[in-house]
Amino acid sequence: MKTPGSLYTVSAPSGAGKTSLVKALVDRCPGIGVSVSHTTREVRPGERDGVSYHFVTETVFLDMLSRGEFLEHAQVFNHYYGTSQSWVDEQLAAGQDVILEIDWQGAAQIKRQREDAVSVFILPPSREALLQRLTSRGRDQEDIIQQRMNQARDEMSHYPEADFIVVNDDFDTALAQLEHLVEALRLRAAAQVIRHSDLLTDLLS
Repeated sequence: MKTPGSLYTVSAPSGAGKTSLVKALVDRCPGIGVSVSHTTREVRPGERDGVSYHFVTETVFLDMLSRGEFLEHAQVFNHYYGTSQSWVDEQLAAGQDVILEIDWQGAAQIKRQREDAVSVFILPPSREALLQRLTSRGRDQEDIIQQRMNQARDEMSHYPEADFIVVNDDFDTALAQLEHLVEALRLRAAAQVIRHSDLLTDLLS
């Protein structure tokens, strides 16, 4: 019998390094992948349909929503985003771990539906570090950066809702902690009983 995969949600304020950490984790940890969300927003330069997002019209998205095809969904700045429930179920059934990069609201939606989902919150080491990271991008005006800082404070207030918290002070340390988390959960007794059923039968015969 195939051991089911684990479902992870990873949330963080903008500038905390969530996307970079998740990408590095997927590159270094076999058997885990990131869900590709559906969205109604326009394609940006460098993005590819089916890789960055599944780009769909609002009509298609709302039809999918009415049929209950999304595990979670949200409307952000007049655009819809959603995670395909069937895709996630297929990956988990095949033994693949799945990461959803979503905000705290999406993570809460997932937790209400899937009690076994593992939620992780990424925090910056300080407000000063977060501001420096947002400023160093060089693509936002000062007023936009301040808006992001205010939004980050609200987002970070939801850290108690997460199962695990990783502080991204040193990137390699934070990445190692995420790897240890994935490996530890793969050693849970329920999973190991399925994975090593023949061994256990032999040992107890």
